[in-house]
Order: sequence, then C-alpha cells, then structure tokens
Amino acid sequence: MSVRIGVEEEFHVVEVETGLLVPRAGSLLERLPKRTFTAELKQSVVETNSAVHASLDDLHADLTGSRRQLDTAATAQGLAVVAAGTVPLVRRASAVPATPGMRYRHMVDEYRAVADEQLICGAQVHVDVPDRDTAVQVMCEISPWLPPLLALSASSPFWQGADTGYASWRTMLWQRWPTAGPVGCFGNAAEYDAAVRELIDTGVISDAGMIYYDVRPSAHQRTLELRVCDSCPRAETVVLVAGLFRALVMGAQERLAARGAASCRGRHEWLRAATWRAARSGLEDGLIDPETRREAPASQVVRGLLAHVRPQLEANGDRATVEALTEEALAEGSAAHRMRRVADREDLLACVDLAIAETRGDRRGPEAAERNHLTPSAPLDTEGPFGPDAAGIAGA
Repeated sequence: MSVRIGVEEEFHVVEVETGLLVPRAGSLLERLPKRTFTAELKQSVVETNSAVHASLDDLHADLTGSRRQLDTAATAQGLAVVAAGTVPLVRRASAVPATPGMRYRHMVDEYRAVADEQLICGAQVHVDVPDRDTAVQVMCEISPWLPPLLALSASSPFWQGADTGYASWRTMLWQRWPTAGPVGCFGNAAEYDAAVRELIDTGVISDAGMIYYDVRPSAHQRTLELRVCDSCPRAETVVLVAGLFRALVMGAQERLAARGAASCRGRHEWLRAATWRAARSGLEDGLIDPETRREAPASQVVRGLLAHVRPQLEANGDRATVEALTEEALAEGSAAHRMRRVADREDLLACVDLAIAETRGDRRGPEAAERNHLTPSAPLDTEGPFGPDAAGIAGA
C-alpha cells in the first residue's frame, strides 16, 4: 500500500482588472466550504487543504477541483486567485490588514514589518510516517535534497512591482522569521520537542505552530511536512514535488531501518547556502549538488534527485509520471522564469494574467486570452501526462 500524502496550498486574491493584490479573502471564504478553505495571517490569502491520497492521480484531481471552486467564487466578484510565492502588483504591503483573531494580532504586534510584509504563499506537502521519532530522524536524512524541491517550485521573482533578481523572493522574506530555514538534526522526538519548548520559553515564538523550518513533524498528525516550497501556478508542479517528497521520506526510512540511526554530517551552514542558491537560481542557473556540495547545473542536480529516489518512485508506481513532469519542468523552466519572460515581453499585468491562467489550469498562457478577459471556463491542456487521453497520470 502506498504511503499517503496531502497538500496545503495558499492563494493570493487579486483584482482581475488591475492585477492588484486585495484584502478580500473573507468574501471568497463566505462562498466556500469551511472544511477545505481557510483564512491565513493576511486578508489577501486563502488556504486550501486537500484530502489524504495514496495516488498522484487522486491528488491531482483534488487540487484541480479545489482550484476550480476558488476560481468560481472569485470570478463572481471580479476577483481571481494566484498560486505563486508572491504577486507582482501590490499597492503597499503594510496596507493589507491581518485576519482578525488574537493569535494573528499578537504576531502583527510582535513581529511588526516581518508580519506586515507577509504577502507570500507556500505549498506544503504532508507524508504519512509511523511515529514522531521516525519523522524527526527522517528530517536530517532528507534535508540536503530539499533545495532542489524549492527550485522546482520557484514562482516569486517580483516584489512590490520590481524584479528582485531571485526566482523565489518568498524564501528571502520567509527566512526573516526567527524559526525559518533548514532544521537541525535530532536523535528522537523527545529531543526535538525539548528544543521547541526551549524556543517557546525564550518568548521569541508563542507556540509550536510558529516553528517554520523547511521540514517539520506535524504537531497534530503522524506526518512529516515539507514547507520550503513556493505556491505553484501549475497544479502539476505541486504533484511533482509531492511525488518526490514522498519518495525521499520512504527512502530515508529504509536507510534508517538498515542503519538503526540517522546520519548527520554537520551540514547546517551548507544547507542554508544551498537553500539561498535555489531561491536565487530556480531552474535557470546552478544549484548545489547534495552529493558533492559543489555547484552544478540545475538539470544535473534535479536528475540526480530522480536517480536518488528511483526505487521508491517505482515502488509507488510514480516513476513515469514524476520523470515526465520533471523533464517538462526542466524544458520549460520554473514558473519564475515563465513569469519574468512575459513581464519582459509585455508588462507586470500580463505576468499576473499568466499566473491566473496557470492557476486555473490553462496551460496555453496569456496568449490564449485577451488581458482582463480570462474566463473560468478556460480549458485544461490536453497534452502530457494529465491530458484526457492519458491512462491516468502515471502513464500506466
């Protein structure tokens, strides 16, 4: 039986006519089921929570279904949603209010500009694990391979109307929080939980929910959670990341069972550098190869990740799908690259239109629809592993 996975996605709410980020998440949530759709820190963000799935086919269907629901609710109000780390057009970051509630109010009061500028969206993947001890030990095993997952997801080149030069500026904003970034290595859950309690006791964070490491054990479920990735305009990119992350977790458990303990080589400073490199480069420049700790072409590092998890992909029946999606990602470039290319050719509003179209599932991009006249019925791409002519996304 396949290890189960689930996904949380965050979406920006934008005004269709202007492309501007707007604090109207509440008006969308009023039209959506509370079990699946929730608020976030900022009133410009809606979060979705998938069901738990064993197959990538089912996960893909779930994600695209939620996106259609969001799109329908938004279109009725002259709005749209964008799955991306940041959106290009914002009037003023601090002008977007926080969602009401004591916890969010405390975060705004305590962290000031860091919280004010939290206009970012991520995609989180949960993978089932047997227990918290396993989750904590697996974190150390898989951490070197997380920066390539960030590179695959990179979708935030713009910030408040300017090109940052980064593929994932969300990462740079996110790492300003006191508990964000690569996680340390712990021998078991008791050690990890003691470290979390110590952080809470410092008063720097108020609860375990503010542990924002790139990967962490869930506080409420028997899962390991990936948190390093940008939100992705294309649902297929989320499925790709989920398939790779599940395979990484499975492979790490197999090695732990064979060795009896985690293997930490003191790589935390190197991991932070590798994460920065992935945020800067995306898929368009070099990444740090986890095997050599040296820079190498992104295509080489990503294909090295594929080779690293091939046995687990085969065991899940995911190999054909994940390899096809990987090659497509390497051929077309990151979402950041696609957005930047459209912005260079036209302008930032056209870049927003592209992100809206891809979030809806229209793989043809903005050339298929006139600016500001995108419709919720834009057709899904019929090519590739997710098209209607394929026998499931696994190509089986």
